[in-house]
Amino acid sequence: MKIVALGDSTTAGTPAFKSPLESPPAGSGDETSQYAFWLMKAHPEWVVLNRGINGQRSDEIRARFERDAVQNRPAAIVIIAGVNDIYQGRSVEQVTSELQAMYARAAEAGIPVVAGSIIPFNTATPEQNQRMREVNDWIRRQPKVTFSDTRAAVAASGNPDGLFESPDGLHPSAAGYRRMAEAIIPALLRVLQ
Repeated sequence: MKIVALGDSTTAGTPAFKSPLESPPAGSGDETSQYAFWLMKAHPEWVVLNRGINGQRSDEIRARFERDAVQNRPAAIVIIAGVNDIYQGRSVEQVTSELQAMYARAAEAGIPVVAGSIIPFNTATPEQNQRMREVNDWIRRQPKVTFSDTRAAVAASGNPDGLFESPDGLHPSAAGYRRMAEAIIPALLRVLQ
């Protein structure tokens, strides 16, 4: 069963892993530093295509949606996007507009979507965290996608705006990527029934 994992650095596996799009043909680095690895470890019958690219905004991810998601004809798509938009000062509306377009295109293609929430980074300002919360609340309310709270999965105990473990303050550790996978699995199982 083929699943596409689409997104930015938090899909690619930054900083310890480069995705197959960043380091063709199979990616490079610590393969445990990507949630795709942990999805396949838990479900060997799944083939999860890591289509993450470090640093990309939601509009850049949307620009390759057809090639990297739809054309692979997956049974489901996991989409996590928006953190780089927030980091670069883009508005909540800009992010939700791009996400809405991707959700709509997937629905049109008959491909169910698991929508992950934007995960925290430790240097985020209160204003950036507020925008991330607004985007995540919007994602949670979308009727055509299945929500997965990947932010809560990697957040520090008692600090929803910080990572519980991070090698660089910006991205999860391998253990964090494993927690993301554990949050995504129940949502995938629901859409794959």
